[in-house]
Amino acid sequence: MDGVTGRGKYVALAVLLLPSLAGMSLFYILPVISSFVLSFSKWDLLTPVQWIGIGNYVAAVQDPTVQQALRNTLFFIAGYLPAVVAIGLGLALLLNHKLPGRTIFRAIYFVPVVTSWVAVSLVWKWLLNPQYGLINFGLSLLGIKGPGWLFDPNWAMPGVILTTVWKDIGFVAVIYLAGLQEIPENLGEAADIDGASAWQRFWTITWPMLAPTTFFVTTISLISSFQVFDQVFIMTGGGPVGATTTMVQLIYKNAFSYSQMGYASAISWILFALIFAITLAQNLLQKRLDRSNG
Repeated sequence: MDGVTGRGKYVALAVLLLPSLAGMSLFYILPVISSFVLSFSKWDLLTPVQWIGIGNYVAAVQDPTVQQALRNTLFFIAGYLPAVVAIGLGLALLLNHKLPGRTIFRAIYFVPVVTSWVAVSLVWKWLLNPQYGLINFGLSLLGIKGPGWLFDPNWAMPGVILTTVWKDIGFVAVIYLAGLQEIPENLGEAADIDGASAWQRFWTITWPMLAPTTFFVTTISLISSFQVFDQVFIMTGGGPVGATTTMVQLIYKNAFSYSQMGYASAISWILFALIFAITLAQNLLQKRLDRSNG
């Protein structure tokens, strides 16, 4: 490559990148374009594709099941996002201290992150069983009658949230731990000399220094929570009575249960637009905060 100059250098680079570009085009770019075109069509996998314009989008906006799925997704985010960030940060603060067995504990709490959703969902489905599950058994020891969890429309989504937080806190804690270790130690030493308490050190030094980490964790967790599917599919199937049907679950049902491929594509692009708008707003807000702090 060092001996190649001019146009030959770009040709050589194109040849080297061609396998990767071909794979990306075949398995990523082409399906995305196809789904966008399909969102303006009606197709049931059996009859020819019929162009209907924005009909799928109009129907999706007016569809009560889509509205319910969106509400369920937002409810999941409202319960999941603050919990996973707060618990993950607390765990990272604990592991940032020199505790005995810290290395072993770091490995243990990260195990759920690398465990498949199928295994985690099945285990928690058993733990949340209202009659034989360990969680209700533990509550009964405290004199508390446990709820129906996954069989109760009011408690099914909290059960899914609990499962998801348990699996994801390890990932969030690792990111926060990396951020904590980047904070200069002399800042904490100066605060100790000034007589600052641990709480004052956290609010005046640690938390502001973790702002970029918090932004990253919040953005990644928010995007993933909008796409929640695996645990819902395995634990509840979207029930009971649609209480845990999320946007991705609804897309799956319309595509593969009802064979409404065009309608499912339209819902997926609505979800994409929603995620894109929220992520863009987060980025603009973060930049404005950075300018004001700078």
